[in-house]
Amino acid sequence: MLTYQITDIDHCRSAESFLRNLLPAAPSAYIRKLISAGHLKINGGAVAPDTLLAAGNTATIKESDRTRQLLAAAKPQLDILWEDDYCVIVNKPAGLPVHRTAEAGEANLVELAEHFMAGRGTAVKLRPVNRLDRGTSGATILAKSSSSAGMLGRYVKEEGLDKLYLAVTDGSLPDAGTIDTPLDGKDAHTDFRTLARDTAVSFALVIPISGRMHQIRKHLSAIGHPVRGDRRYRGTLLTGYPGHLLHAFRVALIHPVTGRKLIVHAPLPPAFIQYLPTGAPLVWHDLLREIASRPD
Repeated sequence: MLTYQITDIDHCRSAESFLRNLLPAAPSAYIRKLISAGHLKINGGAVAPDTLLAAGNTATIKESDRTRQLLAAAKPQLDILWEDDYCVIVNKPAGLPVHRTAEAGEANLVELAEHFMAGRGTAVKLRPVNRLDRGTSGATILAKSSSSAGMLGRYVKEEGLDKLYLAVTDGSLPDAGTIDTPLDGKDAHTDFRTLARDTAVSFALVIPISGRMHQIRKHLSAIGHPVRGDRRYRGTLLTGYPGHLLHAFRVALIHPVTGRKLIVHAPLPPAFIQYLPTGAPLVWHDLLREIASRPD
């Protein structure tokens, strides 16, 4: 039996994503077979593919020759949160652009993901569906074909994505509120709820109701609480962190092909957690469990 303790790196990660990171070369069918057969257990109990893991859980996997052969010696470069034949949802690191930029030779998420998939024998040309800013981390949807990109793009344009972000901001935010400052001459609305704070910083759940460019960053700056590390919108500068402290934690949509409701969570980067306000690291596990289990 293979045994693992769930840490901050995998807190709020799905059981399926956990296995994908352990066995990055394994076919999707094999990953799902391990789960459906009950070979992955959390705290001794069987789980579903979308069961969310929590820091402190114990994961056990039935050991076999094939599982041992597929175990990765190191954490894979690409953090896959969910995947099927039509798209892959990955946890983008802060500081990494989604697509090619003007700077020659600079790494980007699309090329990194394409290289990873080619290396495991499933080469595809990927197309971004939602594009996070370079400094923002979290759930990013990449379509596996032009037809998938068209279907997903139409869905996003017509229905929108259910998005939930986590942010560390300057100053002490109010308990909750709605920011409705127009952006670029258009209506824009952002809801927020403060999860923890001290005199210098706040940790907040943020929901963009509309979808304007840089909406969360602009709105938080407009009320005097910019995202930490956000140079463009006057956030306090950070040393040692490659982006700003805004994370796309949850994305939900109806799959335009299968009709399945997808709800995907992206664990916080470990370096992000270090910047939470005083006391928050002691309670953030419970806070994120509450967020992750909120009704749809």
